Amino acid sequence: MKAPFHYAWIILAVGTLVVFGALGLARFGYTMVLPAMQLGLGLNNTQAGGLATANLIGYLSLSVLGGALAARYGPRVVITVGLTVTAVGMLLTGIANSFAAAAAWRALTGIGSGASNVPALGLLAAWFVQRRSGLATGIGVTGSSIALIVLGLLVPHVLAAYGWNGWRMCWFIFAGITLGLAVLAFTILRNCPSELGLLPLGAQGDSESVTVKVRELNWRRVYRSGIVWHLGLIYVAFGFSYIIYMTFFTKYLITEGGYTQQSAGRLFMLMGWVSLLCGLIWGSVSDILGRKTALVIVYLIQATAFGLFALWPSTPGFVLSAVLFGLSAWSIPAIMAATCGDILGPRLAPAGLGFVTLFFGIGQAAGPGVAGIVADANHSISPALLLAAGVALLGAFGSLFLRGTSPKQNRGRV
Repeated sequence: MKAPFHYAWIILAVGTLVVFGALGLARFGYTMVLPAMQLGLGLNNTQAGGLATANLIGYLSLSVLGGALAARYGPRVVITVGLTVTAVGMLLTGIANSFAAAAAWRALTGIGSGASNVPALGLLAAWFVQRRSGLATGIGVTGSSIALIVLGLLVPHVLAAYGWNGWRMCWFIFAGITLGLAVLAFTILRNCPSELGLLPLGAQGDSESVTVKVRELNWRRVYRSGIVWHLGLIYVAFGFSYIIYMTFFTKYLITEGGYTQQSAGRLFMLMGWVSLLCGLIWGSVSDILGRKTALVIVYLIQATAFGLFALWPSTPGFVLSAVLFGLSAWSIPAIMAATCGDILGPRLAPAGLGFVTLFFGIGQAAGPGVAGIVADANHSISPALLLAAGVALLGAFGSLFLRGTSPKQNRGRV
């Protein structure tokens, strides 16, 4: 008799919360806190971008290692430790009194984020069969969407309530929530269905079980795959472009768009609401139309969103930009995670995702610093946003040449 409920749904729910803490609070919390934190520490735009870069360098340093460790030792422990480090980094960020100290603790936060987020998405490949992996990872990345909604509502109230030290209190709150998620992850997560005597969700029988677990890990399939390297190079464009938009979103609205912290928070929250279904939609689209087609469409949408934000600096332009980005926000990581599962199979998927995230991290690490320099040189953030739009267009162009990424082509591969 078929069980009415599969534990994979619990894994997916907790994995979504891991993304909420590891990315949503740890990275995008900075977007909402930035104006107040920049004022409190006396930072210019270059330094503000530098803090984001420090965080992303930390993320980069653990993105590959986190996936590889999860593949060998299991995601549960790696995710738990990563979330704990993330929480400590956010707590220390809240007590920083200089740019150097803030940069160090933002880097530590990034290290924890990389160690938890990549294995969390890779874990889904073990719990859902390949034909449902796009759907599963699409739901998982909505943890970031939930964070945008929470941040847009919470941060303006905390800043108003605590005044000069409001940005510090925000980091303390983020740290407490993330530490709680670390405890939840350790308690609930399991490394694979076989630990509970189950098959992946959607498996029809032994032919779809994860028998690959008894084999030796063939790391060459990850690091010598031309398709994986191509994915990584495309992923650079997303990391570089979207992080510029997200880092300076609130700052641009307040300094050049005439928005208040509260009104910027409302638009940030709107983007979060719109983005709730983006991973689900585009993950499913990639399951049906293929990963390449989905990536091209998403990159074009994001290039349009970034360009509108810079070229139409008024409420209609800002709203349309936020909606367009929200519709596509986290779809590329979801598609990348599903594609790694297609190419490498469930056991090596976390390592593959970690490897392509190395490229993503390089783009992210470079983006805010370059954008800050461009903004200070031009006394406006608009040129940096146009740079982001151009790089997103390059991502669409690179995606056109992907091969061998159709779920149908890879179905049954291990």
